[in-house]
Amino acid sequence: MTTRLAIFPLTGAVLFPGLQLPLHIFEPRYRALVGNALVRDRRIAMIQPQRPVEGASLYSVGCVGRIGEIQAMEDGRYNLILEGEQRFRLVRELDVTTAFRQVEAELIAEDEDETLTHAQRGGFEREARRFADNQGYSVDWDSVERLDDRSLINGVSQIAPFDPASKQALLEAENLTARCELLVQLMQFYGRHDGGEEIVTLQ
Repeated sequence: MTTRLAIFPLTGAVLFPGLQLPLHIFEPRYRALVGNALVRDRRIAMIQPQRPVEGASLYSVGCVGRIGEIQAMEDGRYNLILEGEQRFRLVRELDVTTAFRQVEAELIAEDEDETLTHAQRGGFEREARRFADNQGYSVDWDSVERLDDRSLINGVSQIAPFDPASKQALLEAENLTARCELLVQLMQFYGRHDGGEEIVTLQ
């Protein structure tokens, strides 16, 4: 079964289910997108374009978010928090008259009960500590250890300082285990080669 989604295509901005993404909306077409969402179901679909140019083709997987906190400014801009709900797979882009793009998509069912094995979780945390030390990041490891597997893996995938294509690969990973394995590989690669990307903070 497919659904119609209004999209916000933004390079480097990847939203994962269960996480939050702060957005500053200033372009008229995306102000229209937010206004449309607010009078309907408060849902906006985030997806990356394959190239950072106008009208570029889209990647195949994105994430639907629901507008949570929102601040409307007098000049029509918005500050908002988008709360990730569910990944979707692009079926086709629709021919529309709205200022913003819309797609037909299939929502991707997630196994909410999936967890990592003790060895997988331990291996991930060890690699994350090495990566953080190499990059000079200060991390509250006590808080990290209290996170459930899904929050940990999705959270690191969303904020890690990887290039857009790598973050897209994490979003497209089939399940939590596959995402964890890919994340470890990326941390090892960036740890060795210093990817040169600035860390993205989504606080």
